[in-house]
Amino acid sequence: MSKPRIWISNASPKAGELVRVRALVEHRMESGLRQGADGKEIPRNIIKVFQATLDGEPLFTWNPETAISQNPYIEFTFVASRSGQLQMSWTDDAGTTITGQTSLTLAG
Repeated sequence: MSKPRIWISNASPKAGELVRVRALVEHRMESGLRQGADGKEIPRNIIKVFQATLDGEPLFTWNPETAISQNPYIEFTFVASRSGQLQMSWTDDAGTTITGQTSLTLAG
């Protein structure tokens, strides 16, 4: 899996400004409902939890279900209240966690 692609609308927002975050992660998303070439069921392995934090403080948590698409794209907004590291993590059924981060610095 490659590093997630993260885009924020403004890396230097003013306090109280709305910030839009867009992120895309590459993940195959096996539903557990398909059979492999050998006829055996391919085990389920989807992203089961997405979390976004600003310096460790939770901003957004999402628990996708089986119908999630391959290479999921997520978009959310939050109100900028302080500077810090915006960190996102995607954890799948196999226990693999993919992380990405970017800095946010309040202007003036």
